[in-house]
Amino acid sequence: MTYDWKNAPSKLKNFVWRLVQETKYILGDQPLGFYLHGSLAMGGFNPRRSDLDLLVITHHPISNETKARLAALFLKNSNDPYPIEISFLHQEQLHKSTHPFPFDFHYSEHWRAALSNDPSIFINEEIKTDPDLAAHIHIINQRGICLTGPPITEVFPEIPPADYLSSVMGDYEECIENIENDPIYCTLNMLRVLLYVKTGAAVSKEEAGEWGVISFPEKMSRTIEKALGSYRSDKPLYSFERKELLLFKHSIDRDVKELEAWN
Repeated sequence: MTYDWKNAPSKLKNFVWRLVQETKYILGDQPLGFYLHGSLAMGGFNPRRSDLDLLVITHHPISNETKARLAALFLKNSNDPYPIEISFLHQEQLHKSTHPFPFDFHYSEHWRAALSNDPSIFINEEIKTDPDLAAHIHIINQRGICLTGPPITEVFPEIPPADYLSSVMGDYEECIENIENDPIYCTLNMLRVLLYVKTGAAVSKEEAGEWGVISFPEKMSRTIEKALGSYRSDKPLYSFERKELLLFKHSIDRDVKELEAWN
């Protein structure tokens, strides 16, 4: 079963609120607001599969000492039981920068090994940028949840469509390469990009899958249906043949490229 923030079980909500409170304690008087995006905001959060996606806006840059304490907090709590993906930006970064946005600190499971083995790689004075942030901010503007702080409309800038598309295309291109290794995520994510290029709608992976099931011929629809069913389940329910994944990939990529050229 999948959830959005409104119908999320108490265990999940309690985890989010505890994480917010512990993060606020570390930040002191720094935080302006905590904002939820991703599948828990949009719908389609699977407790067995989905990341908990948060963006934190602070008044000023955060110190390396604070970053180290935040790293320890997320290393301890992420994947116990939900993987955390969280980024910290201060107001000047948010309003005086453009895509790709700079950030102060980021944690995701992809960074766990590096933060555990050599934190200095990420906890330093180097200015880093993240091309994904434009997509996160756009989703927050469209469908995000304000957990604490000022309303979303008072905090976040509008993201130009070209910047949002640029932001999601990096992940899309990775899916082109990796669909055979991760058919569930890649199938639904590629559909999400196609639907945006086609209509301008920013949707969840689950919504993209639902649209795909009813919008494509039977051969492709069956592949999408398998990906959607597995995404909603605790475990993969179906196997995928290389032939069907290549058919899906080439068809979707052709449509995306044609629509990009036309636009």
